Amino acid sequence: MRADIVPGATFPDYELTDHTRVRRTLSELQGINPMILILSRGHYCPKDHQQHLELAAFQSKVNVAYTSIVTISTDNILESNEFRDAVGAQWTFLSDTARKVQKDLDIQEYTDPFHNPMIPHTFVLAPGLRIYSIYNGYWFWGRPSTDDLWRDLRAVSHQIRPDWDLGKPGLRENWERGDKSQHFPYVVREPAGEPAKQGA
Repeated sequence: MRADIVPGATFPDYELTDHTRVRRTLSELQGINPMILILSRGHYCPKDHQQHLELAAFQSKVNVAYTSIVTISTDNILESNEFRDAVGAQWTFLSDTARKVQKDLDIQEYTDPFHNPMIPHTFVLAPGLRIYSIYNGYWFWGRPSTDDLWRDLRAVSHQIRPDWDLGKPGLRENWERGDKSQHFPYVVREPAGEPAKQGA
């Protein structure tokens, strides 16, 4: 893994083609919320299937917690859709057949020259693609359980949600004055000269 990809750093904002053949950036997919990012070997790997099956069972909790999941693999679009359908995933799968991410992050799984995948990793990202945690999943037990993800996402959410504790001094007073900037969906800052708007 590239030396600068560490907790506290910003993950690269890759632009890749999704399972519907639309170009997407990670920042667009993340928005202002936390994200679980999986760098996957792909459809052929039973370990990846198992991890994604567990995430698919977990996704209803992820959804109500204003969190997104994104999978990047070296699969082509057809394989990405087959993988997504096979595990019941409702999140975005990005295809990187050119191995842009693998090369840029220096995570080629050199022990498998036939498939030439990425070494699987899972990231928990705070808003702004800020890395909170990194899991190396070359061995299956290196991958995060849903309990690990829950703990990480709780910590990230506590850091980024000013209204985590509605009893915090001043929050109710701000709300009653009409200042809702400290309450979700939080004010999204616009470029200079543009009015602020609410965003979720």
